[in-house]
Amino acid sequence: MTETSTPLPESSLSGKTALVTGSSRGIGADTARYLAQAGANVVINYRNKAPRAEKLATQLRELGVQVLVVGADLTDSASVQAMFDEVARTFGALDILVLNASGGMESGMAEDYALLLNRDAQVSVLETALPLLGEGSRVVFVTSHQAHFIRTTPTMPEYEPVALSKRAGEDALRERIPALTERGVEFVVVSGDMIEGTITATLLERANPGAIAARREDAGKLYNVSEFAAEVALAALEPVPADNTRLVGDVSSFGTD
Repeated sequence: MTETSTPLPESSLSGKTALVTGSSRGIGADTARYLAQAGANVVINYRNKAPRAEKLATQLRELGVQVLVVGADLTDSASVQAMFDEVARTFGALDILVLNASGGMESGMAEDYALLLNRDAQVSVLETALPLLGEGSRVVFVTSHQAHFIRTTPTMPEYEPVALSKRAGEDALRERIPALTERGVEFVVVSGDMIEGTITATLLERANPGAIAARREDAGKLYNVSEFAAEVALAALEPVPADNTRLVGDVSSFGTD
């Protein structure tokens, strides 16, 4: 991590409970860390990296907050339900839900995996969490400019299926804003450029050598994992923009959506 060590005011989330999907590493792990530093109890969700999730939990407990570690496959509705049952038993309610987990560039997955994870699973997680989300709670969906602007700005071919599936997920979640508002649940999309050091960036670089350097040159700067995670954490606390969208970094090379 860099100097972006405490982006949220101390104790600003005391007494709150936050769940971050895909939080055993990367952006999800740093987001969970920042929320815990602000006093939130945290649910760390992972798919298959239990030791890493437990190591993070140990670090966060030293901050004096409660931490629950729950393994769940977000594409399996029974697994998702079991996760939220455990959250309900431990904390009784949820104040912040960060939909961070995504994918689709992994090898050996079914053809529809990107859509299954980036659209269907996101909706399933939100719907399953709803009974725990009371008035004043917030849902944060994490995406990329390459996905958010995919309708107006083409992206690299290797990333296009993921971008399209993430935009489909964003659209499906946005359709639920009126129903969420009725319940007093706030919703915000956080969109960032390519993030240095993420798995997606690594896989893209492997498939298309030079792609990340080219994007960095174009944008002037790319955020690293901890810098972008700080923006995701802030989105859980700061007022929701009128269009429910928090754009992080340069967007001048993306067409308006």
